Amino acid sequence: MTTLSVLDLATVAKGATPADALADTTRLAAVVESLGYHRMWVAEHHGMPAVASSAPAVLIGHLADATTTLRVGAGGVMLPNHAPMVVAEQFATLEALHPGRIDLGLGRAPGTDPATARALRRSADVGAERFPEDVVELLNYLVDHDGPATLPAPVPGRGYLPQVWLLGSSTFSAQLAGMLGLPFSFAFHFAPALVDEAVALYRSSFRRTGLLDEPHVMVAASVLCADSDDEARWLSGPSALTMLQLRTGTLGPVVSPEEAAEYPYTAQERAVVEASTADHAIGDPDTVHRRLAALVERTGADELMVSTRAHSFEARARSLVLVAERWGTPAVAA
Repeated sequence: MTTLSVLDLATVAKGATPADALADTTRLAAVVESLGYHRMWVAEHHGMPAVASSAPAVLIGHLADATTTLRVGAGGVMLPNHAPMVVAEQFATLEALHPGRIDLGLGRAPGTDPATARALRRSADVGAERFPEDVVELLNYLVDHDGPATLPAPVPGRGYLPQVWLLGSSTFSAQLAGMLGLPFSFAFHFAPALVDEAVALYRSSFRRTGLLDEPHVMVAASVLCADSDDEARWLSGPSALTMLQLRTGTLGPVVSPEEAAEYPYTAQERAVVEASTADHAIGDPDTVHRRLAALVERTGADELMVSTRAHSFEARARSLVLVAERWGTPAVAA
């Protein structure tokens, strides 16, 4: 059976603080672990009032301390924002502290608006176009081999390699992941159009480089499960409004379902939301299971990553419980 994992965005609800959001994500990690999900990732976003996970390495260390067996990691670190050696040092340290439990997902987008990206970037001439070279540089700092030491040589460094993934919403990172022999995660939850082409290209491009024996595909899906279809649609209102705000540049914390239901959508805005959420799995356990099973059949995914955006911790946790019970994760099946 296809493995299930979780992506959490450290959601900041309206009326709450970023500290509240980080506390909720920590609480959620314990729920995720108890339900038998394989891994839990947090993502690097900057300047977004609804997302508190701006420093994934710091948050991952905290989540690893709060759990015992769950794999924890970044989905992902946006590499154009950072020098590869800095990321290597951070994640080698995490791997040294929590051996065999750390994932490093790498993305080539800035994860923010252009002004914030300029403030984050280590120099004006470094951007996404250097992504392949930066990935290779990072790997060379950490892969354990018999050759001469890299200069500079991070400590911890060589031999403290987390599980490195490439993330993507197009074919670029899919092909690069295949060429480098890395696992690949596709962002179906916000960019579904190219999933078939990207997954096929990844598999056809895959080469064994000593990091992975065979291709491994993860597909991230947006999921909100509740006890009934109607309740799930009601609880998904805040996430839909957040997606509209993101596209119109009117960012804010995630509102309540009541406030989302009162938003006066124009016909054009309603069309944008319906198009943006058409591939989301929203409904009761059977409805969500059918959508996820169809996605696995379509892509042949080895792993699904469930991304659940809701106003309250309780709604997110309940959704993950229902999905795990219907899917039959190892802990639930036992």
